[in-house]
Amino acid sequence: MVFRQTLHEEHDGYLLSDDPSLVDVDKVHGWISDQSYWANGRSREVMVRALEGSHPIGVYRDTEQVAICRLVTDGATFAWLCDLFVDPSVRGLGIGSWLANSCVAWAKAMEIKRVLLVTRDAHEVYVRVGFAPLEDGSRWMEIDPRAKPASRFSESGAPEGQERTTS
Repeated sequence: MVFRQTLHEEHDGYLLSDDPSLVDVDKVHGWISDQSYWANGRSREVMVRALEGSHPIGVYRDTEQVAICRLVTDGATFAWLCDLFVDPSVRGLGIGSWLANSCVAWAKAMEIKRVLLVTRDAHEVYVRVGFAPLEDGSRWMEIDPRAKPASRFSESGAPEGQERTTS
């Protein structure tokens, strides 16, 4: 799905843009594949497909890319903020917060009501942007072949301690 370019912001010598032609695919692949904890070893082919199948937003200093994130979205009801990465040389300058805030503003302008993300270690960044833990995470499910087998559920498929009901 392709969305029109809607983000073009400048601040303190940096440009934030959702123009996909500006994305430095090799640099982004290196960051995500070699330096992230969540996608270590991701192939370049998968990174290209991920960028093409989402709404990438980058931050640039002059012509050099210094940050990236992707919004995976239907453009109407749901967005997942993922692969947010800030180059170590510019961390601590607020670029990650700027990027996350811009994503939330973009989703709001698109009238998207739910934006989700997953983080292991940057909760404080996302709380400042307005994110909060899921109110009832037990309603969410996933398929992830990398994960350990689900042990939180009884044989009936209901969460431990709850009976499965049918209607």
